[in-house]
Amino acid sequence: MEYHYIWFFLFFITAYFIITDNSVAEAFYYVIKLLKFQYEKTKWWFIHNPATPWAKYFMWRRSMKLAKELLEEFQSTRDKL
Repeated sequence: MEYHYIWFFLFFITAYFIITDNSVAEAFYYVIKLLKFQYEKTKWWFIHNPATPWAKYFMWRRSMKLAKELLEEFQSTRDKL
């Protein structure tokens, strides 16, 4: 038996239960919503995790920009005295 027939069979069985029973449809909806939320949470963690190279780079860049601004401000106040 071909594998795509198994997938079609599972799809049609799932679709039948979703169409005929409201509780199964609601459960399917909530499972899909939960999977989307889990994906978004994992994506957010992966992007904002300080151990990743791009997060380290952005933190370094932000720190260097702030240091440059503070140094310029310090030099300008020192020159005024």
